[in-house]
Amino acid sequence: MGLFDKIFNSDKKEEDAQKAATPWIDLNSMEQLDEIEKISEEKTVAILKHSTRCGVSRMVLRMFESDYDLDENEPVVLFFLDLISHRNISNEIANRFKVHHESPQLIVLKNREVVHHSSHQSISADKLKELV
Repeated sequence: MGLFDKIFNSDKKEEDAQKAATPWIDLNSMEQLDEIEKISEEKTVAILKHSTRCGVSRMVLRMFESDYDLDENEPVVLFFLDLISHRNISNEIANRFKVHHESPQLIVLKNREVVHHSSHQSISADKLKELV
């Protein structure tokens, strides 16, 4: 394994470990959008749109996950969208929830309505905590 493999693979392993520690649900089908709307009737739902090719997106993801401290009893459900793999779902989110696409982007729903959205360095686990 070369130097570049060590550097890039260690970044990937660190990202995977942090992702595993945050209670993300992978958003990988259009049908889940109906489920998300239904869940939002009882709980706060957050969707994080993440680009696996973008350094800024990776940095924002790390910051969000390191700051995230809601326990599993809080009424929030987190969905993680790899928008490189699922651009069609990202487009449908923009359409359905009337939120202009950005990346990275955090969209928060309550009662089937967007109550907050932010992008880039404006994405904050603390802001999500305020909304819960």
